[in-house]
Amino acid sequence: MSTGDFTTADLYDEHGDALQSCSVQLRRYGGVARFTGPVSTVRCHRDNALVKAALAEPGEGRVLVVDGGGSLESALMGDLIAGSAVAQGWAGVVIHGAVRDVVALGDLPLGVLALGSNPRKSAKDGVGERDSPVAFGGVEFVPGATLWADEDGVLVTRP
Repeated sequence: MSTGDFTTADLYDEHGDALQSCSVQLRRYGGVARFTGPVSTVRCHRDNALVKAALAEPGEGRVLVVDGGGSLESALMGDLIAGSAVAQGWAGVVIHGAVRDVVALGDLPLGVLALGSNPRKSAKDGVGERDSPVAFGGVEFVPGATLWADEDGVLVTRP
């Protein structure tokens, strides 16, 4: 499900500490402000080959959480990879790192949250790992957990 009738504030009020709340202040870059779905993960540093590969696969309403180590030195996703995510049915992408092509990202029907932007491309060596737990902002993002994101922030079910 890419959007829904929820707010993260109401979800937290209802479920409390059964949900994890991400303390990292992410910026919205995608054309969809509110999105939810099962988590899939990538861990990488200044190398987006695994991000590109993941988002080229059927998303089935999932949310890709990318732990880029908080680096703003190069972008882990731009408009072409995000366009592939839309075509493959991903609900959103949450990046603990940078994106690029921000004007084009804003026109896509995809939830995109990231720390910031940088026009520099990243490496394409495939260094990193997929679908293992990643953590940032006080949250452990485990593949299969449910993530909700809106203008107030990001909530995730506990492992």
